[in-house]
Order: sequence, then structure tokens, then C-alpha cells
Amino acid sequence: MSESYQKIFSAFEKEKKNVIPILQAVQHEFGYLPEECFKVIAEYVGIPESNVYGTATFFSQFYFSPRGKAEIKVCQGTACHVRGANQIMDTFERELGVCCGQTTEDKKFSLERVNCVGSCALAPVVMVGDDIYGRLESKKVKEVLKKSEPEI
Repeated sequence: MSESYQKIFSAFEKEKKNVIPILQAVQHEFGYLPEECFKVIAEYVGIPESNVYGTATFFSQFYFSPRGKAEIKVCQGTACHVRGANQIMDTFERELGVCCGQTTEDKKFSLERVNCVGSCALAPVVMVGDDIYGRLESKKVKEVLKKSEPEI
């Protein structure tokens, strides 16, 4: 077991009830859930690897590939949907060269859809990290990307 896993596990008792917090800690450490983590976690808490993997795949908070430094979340709630969120998503996909749910090759951006960001009055809304872009139009997507581009 690597030193990273040993450090993570030291904060948790070897109990099944800790699978989700351990998965969260592993993701926090690596930025995603590496393939080997399921076996290592399963051995640590004493349950089948399939149970750990099943738990991780059930929750949308877990990622199975490296994420971009800047996460773009395009709201697809009712207000945003009605006001053009699909066109905005299409524009982000085109500009970034990735589909929703993917990360750019340079690991700068990850693109995902979310059900609601709670800013319906500003619809359509996009979040890049902690920054909120309301009343967004497709023609402003390039501007958002330029302003939000992380340094790697």
C-alpha cells in the first residue's frame, strides 16, 4: 500500500461505514478515484471490491478519471433549460473539443451538466470553479473560457 493510502486510512477505522468518507478522502488526494483504489479500500475495510466500486458508481460526486483544473458546470435546471442551456453546453463542447463529462487533453477544463445551481433568476447559469456566470449567451462562452483559463 502506498504512503498516500496509508496517510488517508490513518484517519479512518477499518469499518464498512467509512467507505464513502474514505472514497471522498482518496478523491480529494488524487483529484479522482484511481482504478487501484477500489481494491486497496476493499482490503482495508474488509469488504468485496465490487461493493466499494458499486458505492462509488452510485454517487455522482465521484470521478473515475483525472479532472481539469477548472470545472465548468452548465446548469440544466428548468429555468436554465428554457433559456438556452443546451445551446450553451453545445458551445462549450465545441470550443473545448470535449463532450459533456470529459476533461480537455491539457487537463485545464472539465465540462459537466448539473441539475441546478440555485440561481434561477440569473438563468442560464454556468459555474467555473466558484465563479458564477449568469444570463450567459453562447457568444460569451469564449470570453468565459479566456477569463477562467487556469495556469498549469
